[in-house]
Amino acid sequence: MLPNKPGVYQYYDANGTILYVGKAKDLKKRVASYFNKNLDSGKTRILVRQIDDIKYIVVDTELDALLLENNLIKKYQPKYNIQLKDDKTYPWICIKKEPFPRVFTTRRLVKDGSKYYGPYPGVKVINTLISLIRDVYPLRTCHLDLSEKKIAEGKHKVCLEYHLGNCKAPCVGKETEAQYDLYIQNIEHILKGNLGEVIQSLKRMMAQFATDLQFEDAQLIKSKIETIEKYKAKSTVVSPTIHQVDVITVVQDVKSAFVNYLVINNGSIIHGLTVEVNKKLNESTSDIIAFVLPTMRERYDSMSKEVILEEAVDFELADVSFFVPQRGDKKALIELSARNARFFQLEKNKQEKITHPERHAYRILERIKIDFRLPDSPIHIECFDNSNIQGEHAVSACVVFKNGKPSKNDYRHFNIKTVEGPDDFASMEEVVYRRYKRMMDEGQSLPQLIVIDGGKGQLSASLKALGKLDLLRKVAIVGIAKRLEEIFFPGDSLPIYIDKRSESLKVIQHMRNEAHRFGITHHRNKRSKAALTSELTDIVGIGTKTHEDLMLKFKTVKAVKNASFDELAEEIGLAKAQLVRGHFDP
Repeated sequence: MLPNKPGVYQYYDANGTILYVGKAKDLKKRVASYFNKNLDSGKTRILVRQIDDIKYIVVDTELDALLLENNLIKKYQPKYNIQLKDDKTYPWICIKKEPFPRVFTTRRLVKDGSKYYGPYPGVKVINTLISLIRDVYPLRTCHLDLSEKKIAEGKHKVCLEYHLGNCKAPCVGKETEAQYDLYIQNIEHILKGNLGEVIQSLKRMMAQFATDLQFEDAQLIKSKIETIEKYKAKSTVVSPTIHQVDVITVVQDVKSAFVNYLVINNGSIIHGLTVEVNKKLNESTSDIIAFVLPTMRERYDSMSKEVILEEAVDFELADVSFFVPQRGDKKALIELSARNARFFQLEKNKQEKITHPERHAYRILERIKIDFRLPDSPIHIECFDNSNIQGEHAVSACVVFKNGKPSKNDYRHFNIKTVEGPDDFASMEEVVYRRYKRMMDEGQSLPQLIVIDGGKGQLSASLKALGKLDLLRKVAIVGIAKRLEEIFFPGDSLPIYIDKRSESLKVIQHMRNEAHRFGITHHRNKRSKAALTSELTDIVGIGTKTHEDLMLKFKTVKAVKNASFDELAEEIGLAKAQLVRGHFDP
């Protein structure tokens, strides 16, 4: 029996492989929920079928459960837990644990007591920081052993860096370890974003040099202060009133979540990183943040007491308060973070579209399935649009998308046969009925989703046609209105609005625009044909064949009208030329 206490539970399969790690405020209730209720998620049902053994660890608080869960996921990486997806090793700045420490960039973290700052999102930021540090502090870059014994034995000689003024030659005792350690302390302040403390320290040194009449040294320190202040001016300033906070936002699609994390110190962004998280069991935003936030705070050694986010979370962290801003500078920070996450998502999707087009299509179809409440992925979608001008030459177009892409060989257009006058609803009912009556008669597979270009009226007319064919329970159908891109569902009086940035809405808009284009093209052709036909075939004795011969030769009705008798006779004979000229010149 599981206790009614907070803790962490672990699911194992028959082979003893760990499947899933979860946290709970009440172990007994949480674990029982997997077996006692109807599970909405298919993935969760698959997980439950594989569970052969359950183990648990009781802890004192829900916070302890959160931290323990996080550590166990990192250690075992269970199949059904979300995972950070790092497709590259991010760079760090290392302060090496050694006498007269070196400061350098690395992509490998070695547990030897050295201090690591980062990770940084790219080499541009990290190179700027290293350049600043080297401009201000004369650090060594060599790999020599600078222990007291080696220096005392005189094992080393000064190098070119000393002569260039980039190093003060601690290798031969020209600089004390205490003075060098002062550099390292200031460098740590820079890497933590505490530039103000570094500037104040340098100003004290400059004042002391000036008091001792060491004006050249004072001028050198002044130039270093100017370098740091120039760098500070270039950093992203958020607000002087925001001192020390963390920001985290999440943008999701079907299989992944993109999490942006920012560290704000003294009014400026000092760290920022976006990571991709592989979702496994339709985890909520709160679940994703609970997994990522402790990892990010540990990576960046964040001491912020406040974390701002877009929506409230259902967990706690020790000595940390969560805040959801509604306006002001902190709200602007949330929007900045979300933009970074969305940009990262768009770049990933572009890469996926090029490298894995089938995976890209699957992800979009899964998104449509969720947004449009479908039981299955809509591999086959059809969209209808009507075209007419003042009720004349009414036509309708049907475009077909398969696997999220146009299938132009399957496009169809319809001439309205049973409707007189400009009745858009009746026209839609006619073409929907004709389309699916024929598909059923020919044994063709029906689409998973039908999209009607129009609002509630056009959707209702289409539902009548499907009702006559007994297809209302077999095919999903929605209407899309042009003005605000509202999506109407059968039986719902109010529309829903899908995020304008959603890929699923973009596919539906593409279909609607394609149906409109295809319908308008057919409508224009029909209108042009009608105009030409009425002008020439009204001439008694001129039939379709003669009309075609004239148009093939002269291209336009105007050219026929202006042609001479001899030109016409050469093409269609004397008798018919006389009829045409007699028509235009009575």
